[in-house]
Amino acid sequence: MRFPIKVTRTKELAMAAFVIAAMLLPACRRAAPAGAPKNEAAKVKIGKAAIGVRYDGGNIFEGKIQAGEPGFEAAVNVFRTGDALSQTILLTPRGKGGKIRVDGTLTGGLESFPCEADRRDRGLIMVRHVSGTSRSSLNRAVYDRGRDWVFSVDAGPRAVVLPSSATKGDKAYAFSAEGSEIVLRFRPRFYQLHRGLKFFEPWTYKIWPDPVAGWISWFAFFDKVTEKDIVDTADTLSETLLPFGYDHLQIDDGYQSGEGRPDLWLTANDKFPRGLAFLPVYIKSKGLKPGIWTNVAFKQADYAATHKDWFVTDEKGEPARGNWVEFSLDGSNPAALDAVVRPVYRGLKDMGWEYFKVDALRHLRYEGYNAHAGYFQKRKKDPVKAFRAYVEAVREEIGRDRFILGCWGIRPELAGLIDGCRIGTDGFSYAGMAQFNSWNNVVWRNDPDHIELNEDRYKSTLVTSLTGSVLLLTDKPEVYRTDVIEPARRAAPVLWTVPGQIFDVDPSRSDELGRVAAEVSGSGSRVFDASLLPTCDLFLLEIDRPFESWAVLGRTGESVREIKFGDLGLDPSKEYYVFEFWTKRLLGSFSGSFAPGPLDPLFRSQALAIRERTSHPQVLATSRHVTCGGVDLADVRWSGRTLTGTSRVVAGDAYEVYLTEPEGTRLRRFEGPAGAAVTVEREGALVKVRWLPAATGTAGWLAEFEKI
Repeated sequence: MRFPIKVTRTKELAMAAFVIAAMLLPACRRAAPAGAPKNEAAKVKIGKAAIGVRYDGGNIFEGKIQAGEPGFEAAVNVFRTGDALSQTILLTPRGKGGKIRVDGTLTGGLESFPCEADRRDRGLIMVRHVSGTSRSSLNRAVYDRGRDWVFSVDAGPRAVVLPSSATKGDKAYAFSAEGSEIVLRFRPRFYQLHRGLKFFEPWTYKIWPDPVAGWISWFAFFDKVTEKDIVDTADTLSETLLPFGYDHLQIDDGYQSGEGRPDLWLTANDKFPRGLAFLPVYIKSKGLKPGIWTNVAFKQADYAATHKDWFVTDEKGEPARGNWVEFSLDGSNPAALDAVVRPVYRGLKDMGWEYFKVDALRHLRYEGYNAHAGYFQKRKKDPVKAFRAYVEAVREEIGRDRFILGCWGIRPELAGLIDGCRIGTDGFSYAGMAQFNSWNNVVWRNDPDHIELNEDRYKSTLVTSLTGSVLLLTDKPEVYRTDVIEPARRAAPVLWTVPGQIFDVDPSRSDELGRVAAEVSGSGSRVFDASLLPTCDLFLLEIDRPFESWAVLGRTGESVREIKFGDLGLDPSKEYYVFEFWTKRLLGSFSGSFAPGPLDPLFRSQALAIRERTSHPQVLATSRHVTCGGVDLADVRWSGRTLTGTSRVVAGDAYEVYLTEPEGTRLRRFEGPAGAAVTVEREGALVKVRWLPAATGTAGWLAEFEKI
């Protein structure tokens, strides 16, 4: 029996072959209740043995209380810190030494997910993300992004939160807590008020649902970029990286005739002889999505002098200057936006550009608006509203179906307007992965900045992929025709993820967000922007699929030598296989904990696939992606003595499946796609099956085992 391979068309080589719609992308929430949810306490009803919590027009928790014959006491309190409201439900058993237990169902919208809401005082320091729905024992809360509330249980009692069911408009979670006392905590407007994100209104917008992976010209060519550079790169990407999921090509600074009037942005300079409109057509012809850099700085003194009413002015009434931004367009003036901003983005959209990097936003806010606060005070205008109005004009012109990357540094006042944010300064930000981990795919998609395939290439691509962030490469195209490309191929596409923690693992930067309103210089990273040096070296991605759940632990340092499964949110009573992806090595089968060993100096990182050991043969990993099957495995089934699977493969990219042979069994035969030559190699308890796909698409396979 030979399994066929379903071939996709040549023009559909990129993401379509790998996207598993129900698994990788967020579900669309039902129509939310009219208006914003109220910043008010939930309605709590407690009976002799029952508890109900109602908020925002629906029941969010219903449960049973067990406390034995003496019964229990309940106290409901509401506390406010400024506008942030916290509601607690304290449940205590009557009598000394008693125990109390709550079992029930939490219900949230389709954007809700189980998570940790509060920092633990013990265990590993690690960043958690989830593809699918988390089943981690670390979870003590459910966060509903669509309505921005969190329901959690405080530290102390044992707590379990597990996915239960889903309907057309809701998700349900089985919830239980047991201990000498239980504190349930409800916090509405969590990110907006408790986390200090004033403009976060998730009921008004969705997170960009598709993976964002591709290439940017900046570090490759800086402002010397030419039309030929872009054409050569498009040709190279379409051949070498598009089949693996890199489908964006963004041209950066260096194409424009100047930075000022709309015509200067819409007319390319002499390095682009066929004009700016030629490029998006050519890029799309290669199956790629064209992206373009723009800048909010205005550098034409003569134009500003003749349109003073459109610009921020100083005490003398002259257009005010600021470092980097030069002259600052007044976003509170609709005429200025209509004349200078809207024509640029309308024109670029009409040319066919689909991804927009909007740069120097920090400089417009700091050197432009904050440093000249008196200008706005005199006119009784809000500088933050003016700043948002500028970006709102961009958004209105390009629509919601095109991506906006805000650049650079944290831009909390632009929540809801930008799809992604470059969270740090120039240079890849490892630290930002832990300093703003809770923002990723909740507020926007984090951009840690573009990646060079240098000596850190395995590490940087790994953590970007495991966190579900923006993944843009920035090397000269000839690099992608060498072996250096390998880790990039294994990191894309980027799975859709949600954070496993709604707090920042390293809060040192996000705790300083209050400084944004008082910054008057954007020269260099500010105290609230993501830094470059790593602050955490463990990145856990939980992968939940209908056929199996497993975890991949990215390890970029050696701060922890022994890792307990319980600290990863796994059942410590079970046994787990640990497979290292880069070295293709089975570390072994372990109970309780395992030692991952030193980092290989070539890879400078580990991608550790952790799967619960079964009594029958099983898949440990595949070679396609650092998620060890998260992107490519569509299905895996064990029945009788046969393991069957369906994989998404790339033409010409050798595909390997790593299997186990438990004691007393042996692989008798392996059937791959029709016509594929399959090789089988054994190394201890590991069996590697390999074939070379002739076409990109979905391939079925079968592994039959026998007893020995």
